[in-house]
Amino acid sequence: SPLPVSPLTRFVLRVVAWLPPAFLVWYVLAPVILWPVHLLCRAAAALTLARLVQRIDAEGGTFSFLTTLHPGAAQAGGILTVDVNVLLYAFGLPLFAALTLAAREGGRARRLAIGYAAMLPFIAWGALADFLKNVAITAPPYVTAQAGFGALDRDIIAFAYQFGSLILPAVVPAVAWVLLHRAFLETLRTRQ
Repeated sequence: SPLPVSPLTRFVLRVVAWLPPAFLVWYVLAPVILWPVHLLCRAAAALTLARLVQRIDAEGGTFSFLTTLHPGAAQAGGILTVDVNVLLYAFGLPLFAALTLAAREGGRARRLAIGYAAMLPFIAWGALADFLKNVAITAPPYVTAQAGFGALDRDIIAFAYQFGSLILPAVVPAVAWVLLHRAFLETLRTRQ
């Protein structure tokens, strides 16, 4: 007779099965899915970065920050644009969706909506930190001098970028999923 498959193994297999369609939907619908992140970034830039950012355009999974900075003395009149691939900070969305759908609990739509809403500010954090890293740290000296950030500012931006690119995209969806699926996790624990 075949060996019994544990509930945890069945859950992991369902997650793996849900990942490809979740990532496909995420990638194809990126302009729609990331629209609220675009609004958050625009609001944050208007409130805190108005001296640097004229506007933020969105196309697909890329946000283009049109700045007030000039690319160099040789390009008089030019304005620097910084492109940020926001999908790098939003990959937790399909992961969260796959975990939620694989759990097969009631109220999936509500849980998906809550998790999505909870992750939006952290995706915006990553996008804004990426922009700031580009203008304050990795741009040529002529540009970084115009941005006007001091050494401590650059250290804070570097930390925000690292935290927003390495930690938040993976941890936030996992924490949101655990908080929204405590009963499922308890059932898994007691069935083992």
